[in-house]
Amino acid sequence: MVDERDKSLVKWLGETSLFVGMEEQHLRDLSGIAMVVSYKRRATIFSEGDPGNGFYLVKDGKVKIFMISPDGKEQILHIFGPGNPFGEVPVFAGQSFPAHAVALENSRLVFLPRDDFVALVGVNPALALNLLATLSQRLRQFTKMIDALSLKEVPGRLAAHLLYLSEKQAAGDYLQLELSKTQLASLLGTIPETLSRMLSKLQREGLIVIEGGSISIVDREGLEELAEIGKF
Repeated sequence: MVDERDKSLVKWLGETSLFVGMEEQHLRDLSGIAMVVSYKRRATIFSEGDPGNGFYLVKDGKVKIFMISPDGKEQILHIFGPGNPFGEVPVFAGQSFPAHAVALENSRLVFLPRDDFVALVGVNPALALNLLATLSQRLRQFTKMIDALSLKEVPGRLAAHLLYLSEKQAAGDYLQLELSKTQLASLLGTIPETLSRMLSKLQREGLIVIEGGSISIVDREGLEELAEIGKF
């Protein structure tokens, strides 16, 4: 018999991008192997090199995925919020985690053990197709990030990120910065002081209006052109 907590997890899994459209029985099978785990703010979820013994979905909170360069500099790769999966690659590759994961705030995560998940995939190939679709989308995001970091200057990276947030949050020309300036600077491959100057310049140029942690896009066409060209 499925209790109310299990029903809630089944419903939630079916609403995530990874498992949307799955039959309820398959979602029940997934909930049967899932473990809900809690992490305090700043707690380490896994470190680079740890065995990839399963993957996670964010139920509540926010998680930072990052790498540390040889000189100790942190490079943020992704920030994941509710519904987002992370750590999927080692599930099929059988490898160690390629980066670090830390909770940015108190978070609840759904952990799916590798061996149990692979066994389910064996009887339900649709799970693999959903996972491949998510990984393909992630690869496109990485390609865009590498392009921005290697070919564009900071203004172009920032403009592209603001446009990305606008699309992700689906709030038209109004968006919320999801990270602190230090974290956003790391994500964009710069330093907080430079990021602050660039935000101020975007506002002076009439492209955006800044109100605390909120930003309104005033000139979307101009912001898109800056994202494409990469510099003022």
